[in-house]
Amino acid sequence: QGDCLKKFKKLGDGCIDLVFADPPFNIGYNYDVYEDRRARGEYLDWCRDWIIEIRRVLKPDGSFWLAIGDEFAAELKLIAQDDVRFACRSWIIWYYTFGVNCVRGFSRSHTHLFHFVSDPENFTFNGENPAIRVPSARQLVYADSRANPKGRLPDNTWIYRPQDAPQGGFAPMHDTWYFSRVAGTFKEREGFHGCQMPEQLLGRILRVSSNPREIVLDPFSGSGTTLVVAKKLGRQWLGFELSRDYAKRIVQRLEKTSVGDALDGPADPMRSAPKTKQGKTRGRVRNGRLVLPLDDDTQRGIVAAYREQCGGESTDFVLCNPEVAAAFVQACKKKGLTGNAYAWNRLLLRIRKSGKLPRTKNRTKRLTFAEMDPYSFASEIAMQALAVDYGLTLDEMLCAADFAAEFDRVAAEFAPGFTSFKYRWAALAIRKRAKKSKSLAKSKFADWLDKDLPKPVALARFANRPSPGSGVYVLTKDGNQQLYVGEAVDISKRVAQIQQTAAWQQLKVTGISHIPSEQRLQHGLQSALIHKTRPLLNSELLCPDFDTVA
Repeated sequence: QGDCLKKFKKLGDGCIDLVFADPPFNIGYNYDVYEDRRARGEYLDWCRDWIIEIRRVLKPDGSFWLAIGDEFAAELKLIAQDDVRFACRSWIIWYYTFGVNCVRGFSRSHTHLFHFVSDPENFTFNGENPAIRVPSARQLVYADSRANPKGRLPDNTWIYRPQDAPQGGFAPMHDTWYFSRVAGTFKEREGFHGCQMPEQLLGRILRVSSNPREIVLDPFSGSGTTLVVAKKLGRQWLGFELSRDYAKRIVQRLEKTSVGDALDGPADPMRSAPKTKQGKTRGRVRNGRLVLPLDDDTQRGIVAAYREQCGGESTDFVLCNPEVAAAFVQACKKKGLTGNAYAWNRLLLRIRKSGKLPRTKNRTKRLTFAEMDPYSFASEIAMQALAVDYGLTLDEMLCAADFAAEFDRVAAEFAPGFTSFKYRWAALAIRKRAKKSKSLAKSKFADWLDKDLPKPVALARFANRPSPGSGVYVLTKDGNQQLYVGEAVDISKRVAQIQQTAAWQQLKVTGISHIPSEQRLQHGLQSALIHKTRPLLNSELLCPDFDTVA
């Protein structure tokens, strides 16, 4: 809580990954402690000062998003570009309903969103994130099997009148974004601050310009929505807020928010697709996903490619082994199948589920959890990172080579030195055991919901203690922020592994709590403690719903 210019001085150079700033617009809005009617020169000088500070604290590949009204949009863009030397990547228009009515002018129904970067050649832009991509016309209008099943990146497009657009309004692929303003009657409205951003709009920005565990800064936190969205999407967050009352309420919002919570509001409030004059039907959507077309010829080709290249191994083995997966994809290409690697892998799983794949010999020996112990926790963390940030299921992660490679990269950050096959196989094993873990949590460890965790011990001190053997552990930061709940065959080895790994060092793990448990029940206790503490890095797959217990 405090003045942003004073708080900026406490930050070192190059320590922030993404800044989202929604400053006062200088239009006379009635804030509780800030005067929103400054002289023009005074306001611009003040804005220049905090934009300079944003430039200083951003990392070299960082991004700065600015939300601003008509009155000073052009001036602040020029200040950021010419005075502070930011590069402008995009000028987005956020169009909203429930705008401010005007008597002698057109009603205000939009805000400007500027995307600035420090280095135009090196900045985070997660264009492959499926939560960013939008369905193409080939998918929705023409149901064309040649369409990229991932959709496409948004266009650079102008639309003049929403009622003249064939979709009845602004579409999500344009540089004019349609999200309803959070009006007073809306369920997600917090009520204590009049200028509340939609969570879905901020979700799009955070997903495209930052990665899980990176630091997001909002120097004008207001209602706290940026920080809440950052927490939901697995980012670290930092906010400045002048008002003591607003700051207190932001903390209350954050305490009610957990990593992995769904964002409020519809992701695409105008989603629809017109029928063409030729009468072709739109692509089918199931559970928010476009259903890939599968005709008889494609099915026969995929089955034949699987027989030829996969040596009797299971489909799980195919997705976990990059070499076998690549051979399967090449066989599909040689057969001239329509689509791409992601589509063929997804269809392979669908054919398996339908029982139309040849029976496998299951040659690969199943690994035990004791054998996977040195790296399975890293697989869980990677699974959570891609699920929270990209909204992907594990199958979707493994079906796309780029997402699978990102999964491997994240896992290797936390447990370096293992193969892609091991990371991916462990993730599938965790998913298969998740139901049993949650059942154990409810039947054996429900009493932990009312217990206090053991007081955290500093990692260095814990490492010098006699080996505690196996059990469940909780990693903390700054004494009270839970980062990860894990289980280990040998916790002393796990602590040594954590101390030597850069990814853990960057998270600044400060303490560990140890809870002894029978080895065969550890995953149940882990599941119960995930529910209790809602840590940053654990997979939601392992989190039971205790509300359903009689």
